[in-house]
Amino acid sequence: MASSAARDTSSARETIYQAISAIRLVDPHTHINPHTPASSTLADILGYHYYTELVHSAGMPRQEIEEPGIGPRELVRRMVHGLGNITNTANYHWLLQICREFFDFNDDAITPDNWESLYDAAEEKMNGAGWAQTVLDQSNVEAVFLTNDFDDELEGFDSSTYIPCLRTDDLVFHLAKPEVRGRLERCSGVPLDGTLGSLRAALEQRFEHFVSHGARACAISIPPTFQPTMVDDGAAQNALDHVLRHDTGSEDAQRDALSRRVFWTLAELCDQYGLPFDLMIGVNRGVYPSGVYQGQDLYDSRVSLIQYKELFNAFPKVKFPVSVLASVTNQELVSYSWIFPNVLTNGHWWYSNTPSFIHRDAAARLEAVPRNKQIAYYSDAYKLEFVLPKFDMYRRILSRVLADEFVGENGWSEEKAIQLGRQVLRGNVDEVFRSPLIEADSIDDSNDAAASPIVVATSGGGDELGLSDDDSELSAFLASDSDAGDDQDGFATVTDDSDRTVGSESFGTVDPLAETVAASDDELGFLDPIPTAEEIDAAEVADVVLEDASRDFDATAMEAEIDPSPLDVGDLLGEQGDNPPGPDTPGSSIHLLAADGEFTPDSDSMKLKPDPMTGELHFPVGEDDGGDEDEGGFGAGVFDKS
Repeated sequence: MASSAARDTSSARETIYQAISAIRLVDPHTHINPHTPASSTLADILGYHYYTELVHSAGMPRQEIEEPGIGPRELVRRMVHGLGNITNTANYHWLLQICREFFDFNDDAITPDNWESLYDAAEEKMNGAGWAQTVLDQSNVEAVFLTNDFDDELEGFDSSTYIPCLRTDDLVFHLAKPEVRGRLERCSGVPLDGTLGSLRAALEQRFEHFVSHGARACAISIPPTFQPTMVDDGAAQNALDHVLRHDTGSEDAQRDALSRRVFWTLAELCDQYGLPFDLMIGVNRGVYPSGVYQGQDLYDSRVSLIQYKELFNAFPKVKFPVSVLASVTNQELVSYSWIFPNVLTNGHWWYSNTPSFIHRDAAARLEAVPRNKQIAYYSDAYKLEFVLPKFDMYRRILSRVLADEFVGENGWSEEKAIQLGRQVLRGNVDEVFRSPLIEADSIDDSNDAAASPIVVATSGGGDELGLSDDDSELSAFLASDSDAGDDQDGFATVTDDSDRTVGSESFGTVDPLAETVAASDDELGFLDPIPTAEEIDAAEVADVVLEDASRDFDATAMEAEIDPSPLDVGDLLGEQGDNPPGPDTPGSSIHLLAADGEFTPDSDSMKLKPDPMTGELHFPVGEDDGGDEDEGGFGAGVFDKS
């Protein structure tokens, strides 16, 4: 019979699960195509690499799965014959949950006998109007982050639901390919003339493009051997020259140097544009080249985050949400997140995305990493239908960890545990992946409000005032695809209109000085200490002008600086043989002044004594060392510590 504590924990699990299931999610990493975000047939679901790689691993030949020209219905028929070998996996559980939640499937398994009816039912649902939005609503998902190629136009979709993310793998690791460089030139409009400056300008234009279209992160998948360090201009230029001459035949060392320089530039641009830099670390590509599409890559346990120490130290203001491919690296990630303020734990990626690994890794993070530095989970989905079962798997594990460890062991209330779950599931996503444009506009608005000492009285008493800026920088920026040549920072110059409106009533331009003079001492305490141009002009006080008071040094001025009688320094060069011998005469000796004599240090004349414990020299003090006289010139008892 279960103990009372066990029954209480079980109850807490369900309470916490129900509460965190009600949270409307933002999925911070997917591979969803915003133009076709949901599936159109069951083949889109069973064609997910998690299933193709498993049935291939279980014995189905690759040719049966990837035969050219195979139709969606035939692919499902073939895949169903391989599903029997993977019914024990978490991935198969996702499949069943999708079919039950979205297609009203009630059987215990997908078999050769029932797959066709399931296929037809699914197709009918998927062909309905607004299917993608239906899936989002049923999954309780507000938005999903995308994975966009650097040359994506980012047009034709709602970026508030499908949030762009700049994926940079090609830029860092494949710039030796002429086609990649050609894509960069075409999309950026910046000719790559062989200089580092043109390369940086092209990369910066991509950041401007993505940020202006609502991007909230930059991301990259990194092999275990890569070590991001700064490459100086000389070495980077040599590497670029070499790569431009040899393309994909370039030496590995030169390609690596160029990769590190491009990566470092991306980190600088993340710092400049306020984007988090998602690092997905540890994947070895093409380990099993005979595998199915996307089923050829594996992790490498030799990777270490020590390889990233220079990066983390160099960019303290850049947030680095880090995903590790293998659970064996999780403890190191926990430790780095423990120490570095800018390193965050991010989801459970790929081979770590199974319940047992998630439970262990999530528990380790929750009990060691600050709660505001954890991005609990992302789906990594290619179709919207997968967001629900993946997040539901994580929610059940999270509710178990919170109930068992925090409520059961630590004595937390269920509400307190739910608050922690809410923060790591949604709150931190909103906080870490803020929109740079919206945040910049909010800062501008707050600065405008703080700089104005105007207080407007209304008859509404406690009514809130709606303050609008007709010509906001955000509106101007979004209205034009920013041109890299406009300003140094890439943003178009916007003239701020000083006229503002409160509610529906226009107040025009108000004289700030008149308001300042009328303000009481308390009101003055809230004024911006930096005066506006109008305040300075109204004060009628002349500006301080700094001028160079020095005279022009012409011949007359220089002559006035010369002493009338030159200083006699003697025959320094020994050129005047008739001069009498003096102290500057070669071979002359130094004569002692009166009463001076030769000084030879001895035990009596040396007053500094070494400390027997430390060896440090000091003046002797005390009765034994100093005698009765106050030879040091100090009054008696100055050094007496008694």
